Amino acid sequence: MHSGAFSGSTFVHTTRTLDQPGSHTTVHRLTEDGRPEPNGPAPVEISSHVQRPLLQLRVESVAVGPRELRTHLFLPSWHKAGDAQLPVLVDPYGGPAMQKVMAEQTSHTLVSQWFAEQGFAVLVTDGAGTPGRGPRWEKEIYGDLIGPTLDDQVAALHATAERHPELDLDRVGIRGWSFSGTLAAAAVLRRPDTFHAAVAGAPLTDQHLYDACWKERFLGLPDQYPEHYELSSLLADAPKLSRPLLLMHGLSDDNVFVANTLQLSSALLAAGKPHEVAPLSGMTHAAPTNDTFARLLGHQLEFLQRHLVGRPATVPC
Repeated sequence: MHSGAFSGSTFVHTTRTLDQPGSHTTVHRLTEDGRPEPNGPAPVEISSHVQRPLLQLRVESVAVGPRELRTHLFLPSWHKAGDAQLPVLVDPYGGPAMQKVMAEQTSHTLVSQWFAEQGFAVLVTDGAGTPGRGPRWEKEIYGDLIGPTLDDQVAALHATAERHPELDLDRVGIRGWSFSGTLAAAAVLRRPDTFHAAVAGAPLTDQHLYDACWKERFLGLPDQYPEHYELSSLLADAPKLSRPLLLMHGLSDDNVFVANTLQLSSALLAAGKPHEVAPLSGMTHAAPTNDTFARLLGHQLEFLQRHLVGRPATVPC
């Protein structure tokens, strides 16, 4: 992954790769038309002193299936051929404005590998609506934010399992936050044949409760296309829940309001559907940067291991 900034005669070039942590940054002297300055100084490297992660990625990057869905598959560093099958954790973002399957190490890749080290095969897929595949790909979710995105997650899961028999399709969980929190809740509500447990963080369960200008881009005006908003909301699906579901939401979230989780929980309760809710006092939509983030991951791990592995988790701190 390459990025750069150019001002005057100075060009700063940064590269990141999947097999190395951190970044590599060099400063170049260029002419006004962007060419190397004749007889100019050699590029200068800016040393990075960022702390190196303890985790080493074990990741396979492949485009799978007829739609060539871009995927990362993370496996435990200790897993060997012939070992017992692994439960699967689907760990996407999956929606517009963000890619997770990139040729760089990020906090997302490290979190996915951390879950893999706890005994999961972790699958990350960029499906319909995600950037990087052109306008036609992004417009596939017009009028239905959930259907095409969920279909691609299922297709990528089965295509990956054909390549990797160590994936146990009888034990599949899904986790996510924000758009992927919505996707995770939708997975157990609409596809319980495939997904057996879900952790949904800050999910948007009622499309009417989000920033109008952003949602209208994908769903149209609510008074003209009410069916689009109903199709992309989850409240009517509450009576369908048959799998374990953990809802998490920051009570100070000013992006996806906590009313989304409260309404879904209320609808589930009214339908007699057991579920778990973790209200996060003082937390906004952004992930915390202190030890609370690690505690949140540990809580998710305990839930997933309890329902997919069948035993209490030993949560690393």
